[in-house]
Amino acid sequence: MVRFLNVYTISVFVALGGALFGLDLASMSAILGTHQYKNYFGNPLGTRQGAITSAMAGGSFFGALSSSFLGDQFSRKVAIQVGALLWCIGSAVQSTSNGVAMLIAGRVVSGLCIGLTSSLVPIYQSEIAPRKIRGRILSIQQYALSWGFMLQYFVQYGCSFINSQAAFRLPWATQAIPAIILFIGLFWLPRSPRWLASKDRWSEALHVIAFLRTANTDINNPLVLAEYKEIEGQIRLERDQESNSFHELFSRKMRNRVFLSMAIQVWSQLCGVNILTYYIVYIFQSAGIKNYLLASAIEYTTYLVVPIPTILWTDRWGRRPSLLLGAIFLAFWLFLIGGLLMMYGEPNSDSNQPFTWVIIDHPAVSRAILACSYLFLSTFALSWGPVSWMYPPEIIPLRIRAKSVSLATASNWAVNFALGFAVPPLLRSTRWGIFFIFGSFNIAAFIHVLVAAPETKQRTLEEMDEVFEYREPLWKSFTGVRASSRLEELAKDIEMCQLRRKG
Repeated sequence: MVRFLNVYTISVFVALGGALFGLDLASMSAILGTHQYKNYFGNPLGTRQGAITSAMAGGSFFGALSSSFLGDQFSRKVAIQVGALLWCIGSAVQSTSNGVAMLIAGRVVSGLCIGLTSSLVPIYQSEIAPRKIRGRILSIQQYALSWGFMLQYFVQYGCSFINSQAAFRLPWATQAIPAIILFIGLFWLPRSPRWLASKDRWSEALHVIAFLRTANTDINNPLVLAEYKEIEGQIRLERDQESNSFHELFSRKMRNRVFLSMAIQVWSQLCGVNILTYYIVYIFQSAGIKNYLLASAIEYTTYLVVPIPTILWTDRWGRRPSLLLGAIFLAFWLFLIGGLLMMYGEPNSDSNQPFTWVIIDHPAVSRAILACSYLFLSTFALSWGPVSWMYPPEIIPLRIRAKSVSLATASNWAVNFALGFAVPPLLRSTRWGIFFIFGSFNIAAFIHVLVAAPETKQRTLEEMDEVFEYREPLWKSFTGVRASSRLEELAKDIEMCQLRRKG
């Protein structure tokens, strides 16, 4: 009999924290093209619209930085609940905003939630997941974002036909519903066993591991005891070293890992996904696509279906190949969009539009740009989207995991903030050149991953010191690293000891 609460269902539920980010992305993306929003807020363009969009990322930056303290002090679970409460407050302020200033304030508060949840949900998922399916479990975060993306977009698309302020107030208000569900449901979920162990709550940690790994919560199961012993040994070793966690974060041993986790998050934003999520309506209008809201809806539906192979098989094909191939194809689609706009576009005669370059009477080119946009987001959903959230919590030891992930996520949101603010004026000033800029960033990301990022699939979190300190040549990651056997060997030793005692 399959128990309702298991690693999968727990991870799916807590991934509502990721869905909240998708809700915000879709609500702002869909709302930009509606006349109700433009009329009420004075048709914000350029830096004014950039300030509104990037306010959420600004709040997320500070939320991510605070996640390490809250996550270590009060547990990952309780800190996520704090984020859910902040989201409800932010939704209320946005849905009742009477001007741009109040709207920005509400988005900053909502951003505090996104910073907390985007840092702590992957940590929580990685700490409850078995090593063999950890990639699959961590992929759920990005997939939940896709669901939030699509559902909120269709809510906003439907509300766009309401000829009143409800066209934007109603979607912003309904964003609070999943946060309320998340806050309440978390009371029934276990705390991270690794967090419990770090607080010397050993008995609770053992029972949580047994609950997550066995159908009957058998604390004497050899695999349960092996995992418990591995966690215990790692924590004892870390304490024997008597290191200061903040000092160790930038120590010679750890700084390369911390920098790599930050860089992965930064590259995931510089790949150009912000242009084709927040501002996809602008791109489609510039490309001469008439029903741009419907075209965006189709794109988000595609974004929901495409990640499924990554969820199912990322633990087989690995993180490193996904990042390398993803960077190459993302660059290709952006260069192609930029080239089509450069060759077939012309200056926009309407200066009140958010874009200054348009394609007129070239339907085949418009359809090609539409197809490239779909393929770009599909590539991102297969590669950098999920893997950029897997990698940072995997490669850092428990004693500094929350601090390192908070730095990595804060780096993500700092770049997200800069791009949210800068993309609208860049679209107006660089025209098609913006696509070549972000395409070049993908080439740089490819080179960085090629020379610096080892494969982490099939390794336990406690084995990452071995991966980074005694790693095989990086090129061998293409053929896959050996499956870890240390945990199984420890389990066999424990089982033999149990049999001897019984004999």
